[in-house]
Amino acid sequence: MRFACYPKTIDMALFLRSSAFSRVTALAAQRAVHGAFGWLHNNPKTLMDWQAELVAIPAPPFGEEARSKWLAARFTEAGLDDVRIDAIGNVLGFIPAANLPPESSGPVVMLSAHLDTVFPAHTPLNAVVTQVDGTSRLSAPGACDNAAGVVGMLAIVHALTQAKVKLKAPLLVMGNVGEEGEGDLRGVRHFYEQRAMAGRIAAHIVLDGAGADSVVTQALGSRRYQVTISGPGGHSFTDAGTPNPIAALAEALANLAHIQLPEQPRTTWNVGTIHGGTSVNSIPENATASIDFRSTAPDQLVRLEVALHRAAEDAVDHWNTVAENSLNTSRGAMTYTVEKIGDRPAALLPSDSPLLDALRAVDRHLGLRTDLRLGSTDANIPLSLGVPALSMGAGGEGGGAHTVAEWYSDKDRETGLRRVLLLTLAITEWASEQ
Repeated sequence: MRFACYPKTIDMALFLRSSAFSRVTALAAQRAVHGAFGWLHNNPKTLMDWQAELVAIPAPPFGEEARSKWLAARFTEAGLDDVRIDAIGNVLGFIPAANLPPESSGPVVMLSAHLDTVFPAHTPLNAVVTQVDGTSRLSAPGACDNAAGVVGMLAIVHALTQAKVKLKAPLLVMGNVGEEGEGDLRGVRHFYEQRAMAGRIAAHIVLDGAGADSVVTQALGSRRYQVTISGPGGHSFTDAGTPNPIAALAEALANLAHIQLPEQPRTTWNVGTIHGGTSVNSIPENATASIDFRSTAPDQLVRLEVALHRAAEDAVDHWNTVAENSLNTSRGAMTYTVEKIGDRPAALLPSDSPLLDALRAVDRHLGLRTDLRLGSTDANIPLSLGVPALSMGAGGEGGGAHTVAEWYSDKDRETGLRRVLLLTLAITEWASEQ
């Protein structure tokens, strides 16, 4: 057997990237791919119409059913195979690989976008489309996050099917629930718990929001907790001496605030909400706070969880002791609970990942430059399981995310979608060789 010999001075990473660039260049030259580009170019109004229609459908956390049905209908119209809504509300469909039998059990590439928004069900969703300097601008809650990602996914699906692009490996597309807030990535988490299909995913591309100049390759870990301190409560005067849950919770949070946080790995904590009490002249029966810890290092999240338990326990013990020693009669002691309400794993896409090499090659072909960023997205789950994954924008521009003044402009959306399309095709070729 003969082996190829390379000069000792060769930069293997550079060689591999050159190979990826050659592959992307060859893909972009295919007639069918040109047809897919043509579909993207010729249908900006169709995409904006879909987007305006989508944002008018409420999709609060745990209330995405109507959007799931809407997307399933769009997948069916696009001609996807095996369109279905799973037990948790994720919408899935297949574009099969050319020259592979339907029952093939080989590698699959996934393209996904989350359906949910941060807005409660009662939020007014008045979609307004205006024309600004030759581009369309959509103003509505959720217009960018994540109607832009969902419509970008639909655009890729239609471009591929309408142009009859032949894929080397199957493409599984998914509109998933539960990315935002208390959703805790439940849609993607549910998918990866289904071992038969999840074990076939060779790479996972997440479309989230607008833009074509950055990708999230480092998954920011987070853990979220609800701390509740409970007591017997009572009248502020006649039951004086009964321990006060709000006072105990305030002390616990104050003690937590004194914990030293490292600059590297970057670690943060935040109290998001506090609730408790019924009136100014009542000793409350309970007080609750929601707390968010974030870090790129899992051990820091564990450290903060331990500190939270200790702070709550110490504060409750302190005020129970004060009540026991009081000259006034206490009506009972306080207790506390710490409930985990969110857990997003930290992880990192290796710098030598074929997925990242393919993205760099696509950027080079399109004359783009991508910044690698840290974030908390649906990509956290596959990355934590060792599946190559990244989260990227679906082109265009946006602002006001997570506010009712959110907006999206389709300026340069086509470039962003070409980027997604070429990356998807390049990574399906790579997957077919694994």
